[in-house]
Amino acid sequence: MSKEKLYDVIKKPLITEKSVSATENGQYTFEVKKNATKIEIAQAVELAFPGRKVKSVNTVYMPSHSKRMGYKFGRTDSSKKAIVTIEGEPLEFMQV
Repeated sequence: MSKEKLYDVIKKPLITEKSVSATENGQYTFEVKKNATKIEIAQAVELAFPGRKVKSVNTVYMPSHSKRMGYKFGRTDSSKKAIVTIEGEPLEFMQV
């Protein structure tokens, strides 16, 4: 896969209480494209953070759910998240 397409695989990091506590074990959570494979996700993380080696990738499909705002009802977008285990130095954006 080309480098331009690999940069589009990772949408954003997911910062939650659970994902921040998992950084102690070298696990980082990212929102990724729905059609991205585990191999593409691993290549994209290694490209985005040079010098890091991806140990494993776990993916979870997050279905949409209904949401209410006032008297209006709607649905959230479905998405896919990846939990990536990285060897070596911790990532800079998650330093507390």
